[in-house]
Order: sequence, then C-alpha cells, then structure tokens
Amino acid sequence: MSASTAVLKAESRLFAREPGSLFWVLAFPSLLLLAIGLIPAYRQADPSLGGNRVIDVYVPSVVLVALITASVLSMPGALTTYRERGILRRMRTTPARPAHLLIAQLVLHAVAAMLGAVLAIVAGRVVWAVALPEQLLAYGITLLLATLAGLATGAVITALARTAKAAQAIGLAVFFPSMFAAGIYVPIQVLPDTVRRIIELLPFGAAAQALNQAASGSWPAWTHLAVLALWTVVLMGVAARWFRWE
Repeated sequence: MSASTAVLKAESRLFAREPGSLFWVLAFPSLLLLAIGLIPAYRQADPSLGGNRVIDVYVPSVVLVALITASVLSMPGALTTYRERGILRRMRTTPARPAHLLIAQLVLHAVAAMLGAVLAIVAGRVVWAVALPEQLLAYGITLLLATLAGLATGAVITALARTAKAAQAIGLAVFFPSMFAAGIYVPIQVLPDTVRRIIELLPFGAAAQALNQAASGSWPAWTHLAVLALWTVVLMGVAARWFRWE
C-alpha cells in the first residue's frame, strides 16, 4: 500500500507539471464550449432540436472531449514513454511495481477527465445559461461508465503501441472519429437515423446520447449504458491480453 501511494503521489506531481496535458484535458473543453457559444445562431432556440439551443445540446458532447483527450492521447503517451525508456522494467527492482504505475495513471486521468467535464458544465451554466443536468444521478452514472470505456480504449492503445510516437499516431487515429461520435463536429440530433444508430453502438456515441437524455430529465436508455459496459469489458480484456511491461 505504501509503494502504490508513493507512486500515485509522484505521478500526481509529474502530471501537474505537464502544461500540455493540463490544458487539453482541463481547460480546452471549457474554452471550446465558450467558443461555440460565440456564434449567435447557436444561442437561439431551434425547433429542430425540440426548442433547445445548439449550445444546450453541445454541452454533453463537450463534456466527453475531456474524457477523450485524457484517454486516447494523454494516458497512452505517458505509459508508452515509460515503457520505451525502460522505466517499467527498472521498477521491478524496487518495492513499487509496474502495476502501481498503471493504476496511478488510470486514477489520475480519470480524475482529470471528470474535473474537466465538471468545469465545462460550470462554464456552460455561468456563461451561456445552460441548464444543469436534470437527472444528476443518471448523468453521473453515465459519465462514470464513459470514463471506464474511455480508459479501456486508452489501455488498448497503450498495449498495441511500442513507442510514444506510435501511441500518438494511434491515439490521433482514434481521437477524430471519437470526436465525431461524441457530436462535436455535427450535433448527433441532426444526423440521419441510420448514421445515428451506428454511432450509438460506439462508446462515445452511446455516452453522448445517454448524457443528453440525462441532461433533459430522462433516464438514459439501458441499451446505451449496456453498450458502454460491454465496450469496457471487451477493451479491458484486449488490453490485458496484449499489454507488455517491456
């Protein structure tokens, strides 16, 4: 327990000294939401969105940006760098173990993603008067499941990438489709039904739909929650199978 705590404290200090990760995970989602709200048409009620404003339906999507960035870019880059430099191998000669480092990274990026999500919600409320989620419990459960699915995705990238550059390349290849599935480029509500049904089978697509439902006061469809849980189990299994310390 003392070794794992020491690793977590050390990794927390190192993470706090990474301005790039702090910006993209904590600040960028809120800044993106503020920029979207600067478009006047996005602050007006839209009949095609059930009377909601575009900025209202964008908040759940922007919340997922923090999670996507932390999961598929930040965490794989950190872990593959440690592996590439032989740090994981050398840790086996100390009381700490590579597993402690892996757990510390998962915890740190989960907390950072959650904090980035909360900051985006607060920014939307304070600046653009976006209503807070009506189903807070459902919103929290969905965000937790989305975090687990996102970290599982990052774990697979870490397992497959041999170097930090490879992790960055794979992460970017996953990042942009994930942003589309989350509804950043085009709101999910305006997509054709066929495209929307396909997106709902992806982890961040299901998460975006579930968060929108919870925000509007409805309990998320169980199919969306099941998709998130299934992706988490499958991806964690793949990561455990292919992950190497060296």
